[in-house]
Formats: sequence, structure tokens, C-alpha cells
Amino acid sequence: MHTFIPGANQVLPSLKAFLKDNKDWLFGHFCYNSTLPGYQQQAAHLPEHVQFAPAFLFQPETVAELKSDKVIISTLLADPQSVYLTILSQQIPEATAQTSIAVQPRFTREAYLETLQHILQHIQRGDCYEINFCQEFYAQNVQIAPYQLFKRLNNLSPTPYAAFYKLQHQYALCASPERYLKKEGNKLISQPIKGTAKRIPDSPEKDAEAREALYNSPKERSENVMVVDLVRNDLSQICHPGSVTVDELFGIYSFPQVHQMISTISGELLPGKDLADILEATFPMGSMTGAPKKRVLELTNQYERTQRNLYAGSIGYINPNGDFDFNVVIRSILYNEADNYLSYHVGGGITFYSNAVKEYEECLLKASAMNKVLGML
Repeated sequence: MHTFIPGANQVLPSLKAFLKDNKDWLFGHFCYNSTLPGYQQQAAHLPEHVQFAPAFLFQPETVAELKSDKVIISTLLADPQSVYLTILSQQIPEATAQTSIAVQPRFTREAYLETLQHILQHIQRGDCYEINFCQEFYAQNVQIAPYQLFKRLNNLSPTPYAAFYKLQHQYALCASPERYLKKEGNKLISQPIKGTAKRIPDSPEKDAEAREALYNSPKERSENVMVVDLVRNDLSQICHPGSVTVDELFGIYSFPQVHQMISTISGELLPGKDLADILEATFPMGSMTGAPKKRVLELTNQYERTQRNLYAGSIGYINPNGDFDFNVVIRSILYNEADNYLSYHVGGGITFYSNAVKEYEECLLKASAMNKVLGML
């Protein structure tokens, strides 16, 4: 079984060599800071406790694909039937961990509002147009049952890009609604999310009004279109000239907790471009950075209080044909079992039209599903 574990600042050149030699299923992750030269040194003053490796890919022993009414099992082991029977016989152990966990914020409400005023001043001066500003909530000396917690999170907030991911002592319990990038043949598809509104399940009429208000919001549209332009620019570096198109702008999609504004951008990949080239042009993704990307990365290092690590990074897979699908790691609980440290981040896109109080309330809305499964609500 082959694995990809690059050293610091060696992700992209090491990835090129690894992909040439490995044409099988590959699963894994890329942390937010993994492909940026010198970024880890620039962010070294910020604490980081979850400690996922910057990047990791592995060739699995067994892959189970769900296709409509079929399960297709591919395995490096001798007998797929025995693998299938083993899966059926698995028993999920009862949870023995803490039933309620209270997390602490890195920012008080007052400190968050004050920091956002500084960020808005940067926008007013023209240092940037949009910045995705994030904050961490955390708990120390806690024990959880990761799979059971993930199951509760996924039941409460089922999403299309969820993932239960474990690497040594680190866990990601991911309930992400957002795709970073998908490759099908020579087509690349990106679906950034910018724009959030709370669901009102007890009142279908008010819920429909909230959905409509999100669609018509000048602030949310401004935020979304800036990210769309950034993604278009990123994809244009690796796609055929003129092939990058916006397939859907300001699409509104409803999830159990929130309505989201999602746009879809696609392009035709240039020949000879591999995943390393694609990451170099597009990662970290525009929805989790802002514009212009270089200046925004400097500002997040300046104003955020912890490193993001796997948050705002990506989990996904590559198939034997070289096609892939990777998510954006948001709405996710990260856990270091060795240190009993639990963490999640939430954030939002800050533009000229942003209201600091409403941005803080949006952060709490995005955290609501994670708070519920941790027993805080």
C-alpha cells in the first residue's frame, strides 16, 4: 500500500512524482497551508493543536463504491466476498465518552467585533476586496467517541461532501456542503459557497421568505460574485482560453440548518496538467481566502488567532483514471486523540457591505449543528 507524506514546503513537487508512479485509487487530504511556499513560517506565531500532516494520500486496501442500487467492492486482498462479509459483521461500539462538551471561543464577541472593524478598514483602503475571516472554538482535555459523534452530526446535518476521516491520532468529522474541485475527463468543476441564511422549519412561508431574501441580498451577491471572479481567474491559469464559464450564478440550495448561495464554474483542463498544477493555481480555494488572494493570506495571518490546519483545506479521492473530487473542509469537528483536543472553526466572507454584528451571528449559525451534537444546545 503506497502513501504520500511530503515534507514541509515539498507538497507540490513531491506530489508530481507520486502521481506519476501511482495510478490506483488514492484518498487523503491537503491542509489549508500545505501548498503555499513559506506560509508555514509566516503563520508560525499562531498556535496549532490538531496537527494533521500538511498533506497525505494513501492507496486503500479496499474501496466500496455505492452506485444507485449496487455496491462495488475493489480490494487488494484476495477475496472481495470475505471483505463484504466482514463489513456486514461489523458492530458499532456504544459511546463511552463525555456526553456534553462545552467549547471556548478564541475571540470574545467584543474582540471579534473590534477585529472586524480593523478588517473593514483594510477593505475601505483598498488592501483587499473580500476576506474570509475565521475563528476557532475549542475544548481541551476531552474524550469523544468519534464515529458516534460523526453519525449524530451527519444525521442532524446531512451534506453532499461529508467525510469521516482518521489519520493516526487525528480525526475529521466533516459535514461539508461545499465542493472545492471535481475533475471528469478534461472538465474541472468548482462550486464555491458564499451566502448563508437560517432555515425556519416551523414556518414554510417564512422559510421561503428567508430563501428569497438570501437570493436578493446585495451583500450576499457581492460576496458570491467576488469569489466567482477569483475562481474564474484561478481556473483560467490551467484551462483552455475561453473555456472557463459560469454554469450557475447565485443558485440557492437548502440544507437542514441553512440556505446557501452556491455558484458553479467549470473549464476545460489543458493537456499535461496534473493535480499538482491544479492545486498550485487554485488552492487554497477562493471561498476560504478572498481577493486578492496573496494580500488576504497576509491579513488572515495577522488577525486570526490560530492556524487553520485541515480546516479550510480539503478531503477527497482520486480514481484510477486520474479523475478526482475534493471537498472544502468546513462545518467540521477536528479532534486530536493523543492530546484530547477538540476544535472547530467558523467564518465568513467580509466585504465592504458587511455588518460586524451580523457577521458574528452568521458564525454562530454556521456553528449550530456542531454545537448541538456536542451538547451545548
